[in-house]
Amino acid sequence: MNLEPSPSTSNSSQALNTAQSQDVQACLSVVNEALQDVKAKDIVEMDISSISNVADAIVIASGTSTRHVKALADNVADEARKAGFRPIGIEGERDAEWILIDLGFVVVHVMLPTARKFYDLESLWRSGAESVA
Repeated sequence: MNLEPSPSTSNSSQALNTAQSQDVQACLSVVNEALQDVKAKDIVEMDISSISNVADAIVIASGTSTRHVKALADNVADEARKAGFRPIGIEGERDAEWILIDLGFVVVHVMLPTARKFYDLESLWRSGAESVA
């Protein structure tokens, strides 16, 4: 029995990976614009595709107050929907100290600076991830 993939299989999976990579970049662009529109602070994008099968990238940004964090998260979700990236889930809206928006390819964390410093997600993910921006 031959277990080697056929050339057509590897070409189609390579095309699929290229298309997915373009979707990730498009989603990151929408997220970054949405965050900048509402004046997010300290935006960090990280490529986690090599260490996670949950998402390809994460974005971490800070807001100056719970109201600002909520406005940032709402704008990201709204702009993502307009661009065709439907949020799978949004968590933390009630307290608005840390709101997570799951867009499938990209997971966005919008946090107050105190929560961001305490949980230090950048250090947790940075060990195996490459910085996107």
